[in-house]
Amino acid sequence: MPAVESAPARRSPAFAKRRLPALAGALLALSVGTAALPPAAFAKGPASLADLAEQVTDAVVNISASTTVETRNRTLPQLPPGTPFEDLFEEFFNRRGQGGENQQQRPSPRRSNSLGSGFILDASGIVITNNHVIGDANDIQVILHDGRKLKAEIVGKDPKTDLAVLRVKPDPDRPLKAVPLGDSEKMRPGDWVIAIGNPFGLGGSVSAGIVSARGRNIESGPYDNYIQTDAAINKGNSGGPLFNMNGEVIGINTAILSPTGGSVGIGFAVPSATAGPVIEQLRQFGETRRGWLGVRIQNVDDTTAEALGLKGGARGALIAGIDDKGPAKAAGFEVGDVITRFNNVEVKSSSDLPRIVATTPVGKTVDVLTVRKGQEQTRQVTLGRLEDNDKPQPAAHNRPQAEPDVTRQALGLNLSGITDETRRRFSIKDGLKGVVVTRVDPNSNAADKNIKAGDLIVEVGQEPVTTPTEVTRRIEQIKKDGRKSALLLVSNSQGEVRFVALSLE
Repeated sequence: MPAVESAPARRSPAFAKRRLPALAGALLALSVGTAALPPAAFAKGPASLADLAEQVTDAVVNISASTTVETRNRTLPQLPPGTPFEDLFEEFFNRRGQGGENQQQRPSPRRSNSLGSGFILDASGIVITNNHVIGDANDIQVILHDGRKLKAEIVGKDPKTDLAVLRVKPDPDRPLKAVPLGDSEKMRPGDWVIAIGNPFGLGGSVSAGIVSARGRNIESGPYDNYIQTDAAINKGNSGGPLFNMNGEVIGINTAILSPTGGSVGIGFAVPSATAGPVIEQLRQFGETRRGWLGVRIQNVDDTTAEALGLKGGARGALIAGIDDKGPAKAAGFEVGDVITRFNNVEVKSSSDLPRIVATTPVGKTVDVLTVRKGQEQTRQVTLGRLEDNDKPQPAAHNRPQAEPDVTRQALGLNLSGITDETRRRFSIKDGLKGVVVTRVDPNSNAADKNIKAGDLIVEVGQEPVTTPTEVTRRIEQIKKDGRKSALLLVSNSQGEVRFVALSLE
């Protein structure tokens, strides 16, 4: 496909005149058939975006980031004296040995550059961009719309939301133009937006479109909550602003989904609701200070919801592990609890909880609504700080170990108690408790749910089990209770646990 496609041929005036009567009749029929529709049904967006673009363009900047690192050239390979390739290798490595011996060259600097976009949030010199635009750069320049170049320093950056805050020193005689953050929560699919940035080095480029969707999770980080837009976003737009029709920044353009590398109408922006608290923390502290609950969670599907007795269907975040030193442990949370509301904010899925907790101030005491064995409970927890505990450990299950009993089969699983032989055979970590899965029927629901030989069944129906007999008894009891599925707490051989709901039908 050519890079630029030809425009279609223009119609002649005579052709236009011939088409007018038919076109008028079609429009008349349309107006009669849709007379009851409101005027908004025929809206085609604003007549022009020129005034808005002119209002905000001076606050949009280009970012030039350069990284210089010391590198050492490779040593010239030892070659037989007089070989015809000797001169070729010397020229390639840009050095020449003396007396036929290769000599080490001094370290030489290597410079890499990146171009992106940004915007001035505060006329005092605060500039916002993406973290990936500046990376580990040691020379950053902010290029204004009028061509001026200002050296920038990094105030703070956050890889988890891909945001960075820069500071420049403005000229007192030529003040900077700033734009405010708007409220991304008010944006709806279909609302008009414009993006301004530096695509492919073409600074000051304006593109328009609509909000295609909100709350997109593209699995780029723990706090994905992107605005999706069809406004053209290309390489170099990263870090630039996405404006609403009031000239407020409601998103920071960050990524595109494209099979070609260019815009295909699917771009993503960090919403201002997510960016605002991060920017404020970076400005105030030079780092983020996120709330920390100390739990490991997983999503709740329909089968798991039924097994848990969760009324209202699949929702919330299922606690699959608790940090022994975390706030949740001290507050009385347990593995198997489902968090459905945190600090008066509904938790619709497991992806919601990390964002909500992270934006809650460290040290704040909040109410958390959970469901435990079908019953709602409210607990209070005082949050710690995530950055101090970025690597929570898997939950430990230190229950007394019963003597292993005979091998049994249930739900397509061959089960055995823990013995020295099974511990050695499956490399089971010392101290782990439960019932060992020795074989999985490849045609079973358990195989579909990725249960493997060597896994441990720790709980059945939120009750601990230590022998195969206890597993089968719990399953039979769950069937008698009229449940259609059984909820298992499954551990791998190294102690990492997850919940798995298996159908009993």
